[in-house]
Amino acid sequence: MTILTRQLGAGLRMLLVLTVLTGILYPLVVLGLGQAIDHQAANGSLVTRGGKVVASTSLGQVVPDADVAKWFLPRPSANAYAGNTSGGSNLGPAADAQIKALKDNGDAVRKANPGAPATLPPDALTASASGLDPDISPEYALLQVSRVAAARGIPEATVQRLVADHTKGRLLGFLGEPRVNTTELNIALADLPTA
Repeated sequence: MTILTRQLGAGLRMLLVLTVLTGILYPLVVLGLGQAIDHQAANGSLVTRGGKVVASTSLGQVVPDADVAKWFLPRPSANAYAGNTSGGSNLGPAADAQIKALKDNGDAVRKANPGAPATLPPDALTASASGLDPDISPEYALLQVSRVAAARGIPEATVQRLVADHTKGRLLGFLGEPRVNTTELNIALADLPTA
């Protein structure tokens, strides 16, 4: 047996061992841990109604124009919340298209929410990096309370309580910012008893 044959044999054995370890065993361990630790999140955080999947709390949802007043709006999206693609616009902050998008987004927020302050929360104007993020700041959620309450004919206090109930704090008390998941919030709105 030549040295070349021994090295080739050793290389092939190593390939087989690493393929089994990293291509089969490791993914199975990670899958098992995910299922054991948080089954719901590991399976896409899906929401079902009547046996049919209607949303994922990990994704922002498009709100139909006809119903826009009745729902909390997520951040703007560069890809209309298409779950099969993700990504931002890749425009720089000084790009003419980005400046126009910020102005247009601000105009749309002010038009939909007449009592909006002069300075809007940044997440009301800018898309997330993925373009799929359902989370907004509590400030942006509270800005939308009057519109949603009026469109649904329910007291603002009820809608404010929903926002407070769905506001999540910083992870571990210091990581990230407080946030409100608009998909979860809109599901809670849909589940409110009708008058």
